[in-house]
Amino acid sequence: MSAGNDHSPLSFTDLSRLVLPQSIVLVGASEKPDSIGGRTLENLTKYSEFTGALHLVNPGRTEIHGRPCVASVLDLKEAPDLAILAVRADTVLDTLRDCGKIGVKFAIVFTSGFGETGEAGRAVEARMREIAHSTGMRIYGPNCPGLNNMNARLGLTFSPAWRIDRRPGPIGVATQGGGLGRSFIQSMDRGVGIGLWCSGGNEVDLEVSDFIHYMADAPDIKVIVTTLEGVRNGPRFMAAALHAARRGKPIVAIKVGKSEYGARAAQSHTAAIAGSAEINTAVFRELGIIEVDDIDELIDVASLLSRATPTGREQLAVYSFSGGTAALASDMVGTAGLKLAEFAPETIAALKKALPGYAAVDNPVDVTAEVLVNSEVSYATLKATASDPNTDLVMVPIPVEYGQTTVLLGESLVKVQGEVTTPIVPVWMSDRTGEGHRTMIDGGLMPMRAIGNTVLAVKRFIEYGRWRAEFDQAWLPLGAVGEAKTTANLSEARTKALLEAAGIPVPEGVVARSADEAAQAFRDVANGKAVMKIVSPAITHKTDIGGVCLGIASESNAKAAFEAIHANGCKACAPGEIEGVLVEPMLPSPFVEAVVGIHRDPVFGHICTFGLGGVSIELFKDVSRRLLPLTPKSARQMIAETRCYELLNGHRGQPACDIDALVDALVKLSDFVVRHASQVDELEINPLAVRPQGQGVTALDAVLSYQGMEPSQW
Repeated sequence: MSAGNDHSPLSFTDLSRLVLPQSIVLVGASEKPDSIGGRTLENLTKYSEFTGALHLVNPGRTEIHGRPCVASVLDLKEAPDLAILAVRADTVLDTLRDCGKIGVKFAIVFTSGFGETGEAGRAVEARMREIAHSTGMRIYGPNCPGLNNMNARLGLTFSPAWRIDRRPGPIGVATQGGGLGRSFIQSMDRGVGIGLWCSGGNEVDLEVSDFIHYMADAPDIKVIVTTLEGVRNGPRFMAAALHAARRGKPIVAIKVGKSEYGARAAQSHTAAIAGSAEINTAVFRELGIIEVDDIDELIDVASLLSRATPTGREQLAVYSFSGGTAALASDMVGTAGLKLAEFAPETIAALKKALPGYAAVDNPVDVTAEVLVNSEVSYATLKATASDPNTDLVMVPIPVEYGQTTVLLGESLVKVQGEVTTPIVPVWMSDRTGEGHRTMIDGGLMPMRAIGNTVLAVKRFIEYGRWRAEFDQAWLPLGAVGEAKTTANLSEARTKALLEAAGIPVPEGVVARSADEAAQAFRDVANGKAVMKIVSPAITHKTDIGGVCLGIASESNAKAAFEAIHANGCKACAPGEIEGVLVEPMLPSPFVEAVVGIHRDPVFGHICTFGLGGVSIELFKDVSRRLLPLTPKSARQMIAETRCYELLNGHRGQPACDIDALVDALVKLSDFVVRHASQVDELEINPLAVRPQGQGVTALDAVLSYQGMEPSQW
């Protein structure tokens, strides 16, 4: 973690004095109980355990509730660590300047009415950034609900919910909007302990990435939760996420703005850039961020991760006093592709000893109605199940609130969990909660609400364990390189020349500029049959304009094809933009057509997309994506996670394709783009012919979109 107030692109300020300041000034302090300044003062003095110096500023008061008050920040004798601004929008800039002038380290700005309102508000935010950069003071907000440090019992917020939302715990929460963050926070009533909540609002300076980076190093935080409406700075976000991954801190995230409706809502709420949902999802997956779809899932996954660290090899046990419920849970486990543990003989013996003969002792365990008449059964059988050497997690679905029976079950769950390390996950399925439900929560368990939700959370938990086992700590993403500029296209022939120089095989081709040259090219390169295509940087969809002829079998065919293709090309663009007609040998079957594309994402930088080639990529959308640079390992994983991998691997008796050569081509293409990242905007090979094992790959068509200098000067 960087010391001081460093604003450089990939450095991170130490936020310790923001999260736990030793001195605070509240600007806009008020005696009015329902005002922003009044509620903030009450939270600091009545509902927090703040022991440092608290200064109050209000030009119309000399004291508030017996505390001295000054007219201006400039009247303070010392610079506090933190300034909290509960002032009108038109006074925010002057107040920030005063804070920066006296050396305040951090400022929290509650006030709204800035970037979320339009261009004029964004201009004011730009001036806030100027103040931050010129003074070294870091700004949190504006348009934010403040900061909640539950583990330190410190509420830097105006929210009236602070007084009740204070259950401490190992989960850190970093959000942009306040409502979704508060929704997660209030899962405290379900037993979920949250240690810190940072909600940066419009993120004029400090952003979610800064909070994630801080939480990655915070010793009291084990799991990081984030809700995002947009990623403003891709490289910083990726750096923070990788820092958390290296520290062993999982990140669970909701990204809103996946649909057009959601993107518009996010834009109007915090003026965030929603980004492409597919790209965001691919980047999150590669960074080990567990992306979820709603708040319930966010709560379930985070709470499970706060209790255990997954290996990716977990096997489950299902335990219930209802046979139908146990069967339903087991069915959902199997449908999700998870694995039920096979109990060890000693486990089965212990269950048989404690249960009647008609009970089910193989996994799943149905303890039957015996628990209704024998209070010792639930403890003994649950202890045997959770102690099984092959079981890594016990799911306990509870279909009904059953009075004293569920109280006894809750007590058994709490007692056994205190004696074993295997996580026990109760699933309270009834709308009626009751004393048993509260017994579990008070005992440190976190009941989930539905079997389906629980199975999905366990699946996410196990998948994260697999990612963690494969995580390459040395890998660094290329990130955004250069600025967006006007782009130009390179013709297929010239693009293929670049690919060949980069080590990617292409067909032997000749660009003919007349019918006679086409006939000569056919003699030189055709091995039976040839393909001919228009060559022009202005024509990227050659088939659509009649710019492609297949199966050319003679010199006369080649001449005729040239005339037709050239004429069609002249209808589609100016004759001066046509470089000629490319003559290539047709590649003999068999081969599988794949597509490899690399494009510059404005947020995260260059992304590689791989999938089934030709028109199939648009029809089936069977693709995988990775950030650059690719490694042989990541390229192979990228190929294997597509459904078309079965075709490449030899589907239904077909010969297996040369996957090693495909991996090599992907890595070489990545290396080429990395070397020329500031120039390459988009590079696509479609199709890339993947031939049988030992025969390699061939780029049959390619296009390059670039910016800056001509590729001939690279």
